[in-house]
Amino acid sequence: MLLKSTVSAFPSSTSNLHNLSKASPSSTYLITAHNYNPWKTSRKFGACRRRTTPRTLSKVSSSSENQTAVVVAAPSENEAAEIVRSFYGGINRRDLASVEPLIAEKCVYEDLIFPRPFVGRQAILDFFKSFMDSISKDLQFVIDDISAEDSSAVGVTWHLEWRGKAFPFSKGCSFYRLEMVDGQRQIIYGRDVVEPAIKPGEAALGAIRAVTWLLQKFPQLADQL
Repeated sequence: MLLKSTVSAFPSSTSNLHNLSKASPSSTYLITAHNYNPWKTSRKFGACRRRTTPRTLSKVSSSSENQTAVVVAAPSENEAAEIVRSFYGGINRRDLASVEPLIAEKCVYEDLIFPRPFVGRQAILDFFKSFMDSISKDLQFVIDDISAEDSSAVGVTWHLEWRGKAFPFSKGCSFYRLEMVDGQRQIIYGRDVVEPAIKPGEAALGAIRAVTWLLQKFPQLADQL
């Protein structure tokens, strides 16, 4: 929504208005809101706290009369991020009925601790039902950070908590791609990467060096990858 107003002065102490304070008092400016990861840190059930969105001014014209500014309102959290937060909220509540419409019929979901992806909504729901049946409700996903700039792709970092306390080896990050399906935005792809319980450290680099050495010496082995 565009709100047009007449102003007599802008505070020169604000860093974003540095150039404006040197300009003629009869200039017209466009104030625009940056969409810059407005969601930060965590709350349970997939909620996050909103950051204050900064505004910058761009000079668009001058006149000999009053200053005029066009203010562009800061955008709210986009639909894709809201869907992903609702997805985590449903898992935390053990509410598969609320999760089901968020997942596309042909969705592919990869959890990298499993050898193969889960393909199709029903297979994904079966996986989460197994998760819910085997894990206490006291174990909850907590979102650490979530991207909110893109309407079709969302990144999330998260961890698990047991009755408000961080659960060991439970940090993870996830990626979700969403598309409009029959007029509704749904998750069509997801990938989870979870913190490993065993952390090889520098030994992992040694293993990578050994494998790349073998591939360089015996290029035909690449066909087996």
